[in-house]
Amino acid sequence: MEYYDLLISILGSTIRLSIPLIFTALAGLFSERAGIFDIGLEGKMLASAFAAACVASVSGSAWAGLGAGIVISVAFGLLHGFASITNRGNQIVSGVAINFLTAGLTIVLGQAWFGQGGRTPTLPAEARFASITLPGAAAIHDVPFIGPLYANVISGNNILTYLAFLAVPISWWILYRTRFGLRLRAVGENPGAVDTAGISVEWLRYRSLIVAGILCGFSGTYLAIAQSAAFINNMSAGKGYIALAALIFAKWKPVPVMFTCLLFGFLDAFANFMQGKAVPGIGEVPVQIFQALPYILTCILLAGFIGVAKPPKAGGVPYTKER
Repeated sequence: MEYYDLLISILGSTIRLSIPLIFTALAGLFSERAGIFDIGLEGKMLASAFAAACVASVSGSAWAGLGAGIVISVAFGLLHGFASITNRGNQIVSGVAINFLTAGLTIVLGQAWFGQGGRTPTLPAEARFASITLPGAAAIHDVPFIGPLYANVISGNNILTYLAFLAVPISWWILYRTRFGLRLRAVGENPGAVDTAGISVEWLRYRSLIVAGILCGFSGTYLAIAQSAAFINNMSAGKGYIALAALIFAKWKPVPVMFTCLLFGFLDAFANFMQGKAVPGIGEVPVQIFQALPYILTCILLAGFIGVAKPPKAGGVPYTKER
């Protein structure tokens, strides 16, 4: 049972570490399916985390923090759209600019407003999303195998965790079972054909960035007022780029995106567990080796097992309407 308890602990950590990746990867899924390369996922996540922590600190409401995070993330998404859709700028440059802008702006504003070196004040419990105990968790806690799994992995998470997993089938349904999803995928493959049908390519792409902004807002809010109790400098720590890697690995499909993010989360949790521990026959291994496992595994699988990951054909290419 000792090893099983250890596995349960790692699985619980896997879930918690995967949530921001799932939200962010789904955000990238919507924007890239519409033909917009969204390198700015990292920046939008960071900006929404800062906004959520600030508003939650002032208002004392986690839901107000979530709303602020979504609004700020959507605003940066629209800025990316203005640069790359309306003005047909380079999408990579625009996304990188957003990342640099938010990285600096959150530090400057945080220091100016709170005077804590760019941090926000520690949030009280009522200003955070608390864990939810599902029905029956206490009753079956002592049942072998099933009890600990249900009580400590499935139950005991905050509402944003359950919304992240709910967002996966909803995203699948939107992309593959709605008119909006059909048009969104079409504009990422052949925007000229969509334009010929009398549908605005620009408006569709803006709508995809709005959806992506909402999902990044959930991601950043989770980092600041669910997983943590304050905003910390650069707390996104490259998760936006990891989510992009997961998106490519999953070939721009919602369900594989979820499992890939869980894989990344598991390897991250395993790396945290292995800090300071010795491997039999080898000794203590630097934790950086375990942290590199997701990237190493991605390269191996992409190169040898799952084939070429082909992005939408019109991805990254500004659309110019033919006259």
